[in-house]
Amino acid sequence: MNPPRTQPLRATLRLQFHKGFTLDDAVPLVPYFASLGISHVYASPLLSARAGSMHGYDVVDPTTVNPELGGEAALRRLVCALRAQNMGLILDIVSNHMAVGGGDNPWWQDLLEWGRLSPYGEFFDIQWHSPDPLMEGQLLLPFLGSDYGVALQDGTLPLRFDAHRGAFYVEHYDHHFPICPMNFGELLKADDEQLKSLADRFSTLSYQTDAHRLAMPLKDELRELASDPAVLQTLSQNLKAYDSLTPDGFQRLHQLLERQSYRLASWRTAADDINWRRFFDVNELGGLRVERPAVFEATHAKIFELVAEGLIDGLRIDHIDGLADPRGYCRKLRRRVDSLAPDRHLPIYVEKILGEGETLHRDWSVDGTTGYEFMNQLSLLQHDPDGAQTLGELWSRYSERPADFRQEAQLARQQILNGSLAGDFESVAQALLQVARDDLMTRDLTLGAIRRALQELIVHFPVYRTYISPRGRSTEDDVFFQQAMDGARQTLGEADWPVLDCLARWLGGEPWRKRPVGRPRKMLKHACVRFQQLTSPAAAKAVEDTAFYRSAVLLSRNDVGFSTEQFSAPVADFHAACLNRLEEFPDNLLATATHDHKRGEDTRARLAVLSERSAWFAWQVPLWQTLARPLRDDDQMPSAGDELILYQALLGSWPLDLRNDDKAAYENYTQRVLQWHQKALREAKLQSSWSAPNDAYEHAAHQFLERLLLSPEGERLRAALGKAAMSIAAPGALNSLAQTLLRMTVPGIPDLYQGNEYWDFSLVDPDNRRPVDYASRQQAMQRPLDLPDLLANWRDGHIKQTLIARTLNLRAEHAELFQRGSYQALEVVGSEAHRVLAFARSYNQKQAIVIVPIRCAGLLENSAEPQVGAQQWGDTRVKLPFTTPDDNLKGLFSSVAVTEHKELMISAALGDFPVNLFIQKL
Repeated sequence: MNPPRTQPLRATLRLQFHKGFTLDDAVPLVPYFASLGISHVYASPLLSARAGSMHGYDVVDPTTVNPELGGEAALRRLVCALRAQNMGLILDIVSNHMAVGGGDNPWWQDLLEWGRLSPYGEFFDIQWHSPDPLMEGQLLLPFLGSDYGVALQDGTLPLRFDAHRGAFYVEHYDHHFPICPMNFGELLKADDEQLKSLADRFSTLSYQTDAHRLAMPLKDELRELASDPAVLQTLSQNLKAYDSLTPDGFQRLHQLLERQSYRLASWRTAADDINWRRFFDVNELGGLRVERPAVFEATHAKIFELVAEGLIDGLRIDHIDGLADPRGYCRKLRRRVDSLAPDRHLPIYVEKILGEGETLHRDWSVDGTTGYEFMNQLSLLQHDPDGAQTLGELWSRYSERPADFRQEAQLARQQILNGSLAGDFESVAQALLQVARDDLMTRDLTLGAIRRALQELIVHFPVYRTYISPRGRSTEDDVFFQQAMDGARQTLGEADWPVLDCLARWLGGEPWRKRPVGRPRKMLKHACVRFQQLTSPAAAKAVEDTAFYRSAVLLSRNDVGFSTEQFSAPVADFHAACLNRLEEFPDNLLATATHDHKRGEDTRARLAVLSERSAWFAWQVPLWQTLARPLRDDDQMPSAGDELILYQALLGSWPLDLRNDDKAAYENYTQRVLQWHQKALREAKLQSSWSAPNDAYEHAAHQFLERLLLSPEGERLRAALGKAAMSIAAPGALNSLAQTLLRMTVPGIPDLYQGNEYWDFSLVDPDNRRPVDYASRQQAMQRPLDLPDLLANWRDGHIKQTLIARTLNLRAEHAELFQRGSYQALEVVGSEAHRVLAFARSYNQKQAIVIVPIRCAGLLENSAEPQVGAQQWGDTRVKLPFTTPDDNLKGLFSSVAVTEHKELMISAALGDFPVNLFIQKL
């Protein structure tokens, strides 16, 4: 391929690739993306993933581009199309884990076949040494649908022969568990001389020989022999002796499995007994030890090849906090990428959840995060603090659960640590016990005391993790660690405080490099790494996948990366965050929607209106509950809390074009909400769960929802909810337009999620990954409309698309102004000053003025459009940082008059369009 010819990174478009939307499907859309003003496509993982994967994070072969997406040839076609538009490609990569189980990951299969003799034995993060004698030297495989003994008894573990590979394996539905070739001898017993000779040679393989290498030609020979039908018949007959439906076969198969490097077990054992690191608590995703040079090279070889060839223009690192050493990994990746592309800078972004007060470490050599924290900053800006108390009291009264989200999250952490992550927790506790016993002064500490102190420390941890180095905890990390210590002391008995102090010393308080080289240092480092790799999934599972579905003071404050314990923040905080970003990470991605969000960006923007209309909402809820009584068969199902969550979900996602007489549209919407509803109930883990579904409760809750949306008896409640949703739709759309313009003009790189140039009233995945109707979007771009038409027909989404296209194309004209220009908060004065945010960007004799309304529901109570009338702004005005003739200030959507006092009237600036951007040339 010719040397890359791409414009500087200016705006990204996230695309989710899968078999229903391939790389070739994106090729004809590239000109449309360019017309929107996009500079780079930001692709989901493209390496070979599990068949049918809808997201690409379950990689099974990192050495190839996914054939389901069109393979490498299709990738080259897409890059060629991008280059024709002077555009680039940013690729999402998965360094933390691979898909395991099944039978499609060759590295995992080789590991199961050979155990620690496998060249991949050190690729996966496995604890081969276990305090449990039954697990010593074995890998727990919790993939059985029943207990191991039951599976044997029921015959769901048949022994098979793969003639194409010359290998034996045990099959369990989609899973393949290979038999080690050192055990093939007994399976090849026969009168046939060739088989007998081969059996003898397989039997001579042992751990003292280079068995892995020596077995390869033997398996080839077996494969050739098996091409003879008579041999194949003999092998088939031999396998019958291992039929576990017979008493002898049961024992014979069990004894064969006992000699393998793994132990088969029920999926339910994973939480307690797992001895390898997973992605969170997902058994089908196994953690990789990418800190090892061989693993780093093997997992990144194809990526580096694509970078060296100029096909990739940037990288996004998934779940950076899962790695043993995020800083070391990022710096190593930066060095390698820079050496492969010395004539250009490839940005590297990390998927990182930043806690309240936490900042990304600058010494990682990355360009920023994927922008979750920006979503949070925008959300805080658009929520009215006056609604917090009313909505909190409403939630507590009906749900009988705490309005304090921090308390809800701590309760969830306790449940997760004692449930799905219990095995991971026990591994950390055991590691700390070994540290204690390495020191004469602490060897009397008991495992029980360590468990108690460790649990409370993690329960109160305010961030995902710390980043302990050989020098210990950094000053920045110590702030958060001490917060966790203070919280733990409040809940632990005083007798355990000395144990807590020991943990503080071991987990970064005492640099491990001060310990003697050898076992003491190794054990301390191991404990620190394991601890940090536990706090991250504990936070994610407790907050994102539990508390977000239990607490509903206002659902628009429950999303990935949000500091949900905060309800709102002043305008000054938003300005401060923008200034900090410009100074620290000016190319940080700015997202308002992702493939992982809990609610679409416009769903959240609409729900935020409830913070301004909290009294109205609190008055509506008991009326809706009264209307809901005919829909219930049981007063307790759904619970009052689940009912309130449902009402909020409906208000936020209610389609703008949903007509009462459109039965098909209602059925489609109902199916979408039902899918969300099941996930919400199970993630909350209160009435039901994924591991133990409560069928009776789920059925009653789903029936309630179906009756509400589809049945005649639900008509009155349906009409009331629809009317309520439409009453907050216009101010919600105004919030949406404001957040859209802010994302494209504040310091950072705006990221557009696929299809979100139209309204996005999606719910959690898979709803937010539905197919995008690009044909209608392309057609709309070819039909330029004037402002009155855009406003009158705002519900079709063209107004949002127009705002995006005009702003991003203006950004392309003034790239340096928006990428490196200074940021200055502008003073707003007048009667409605509290409803306006304004700032200036300046660079090299150019200035941009951005003005957006905030918390304007009070001005739109009877409006059918997301536009505040000019007269309602009264004397509200923005003080400008410069003096200029009237004709030198050009608005994106209107021209305005500037007073002699260097003030811009909001009634003029926002008279023709809900938001505005002005460019002034000095």
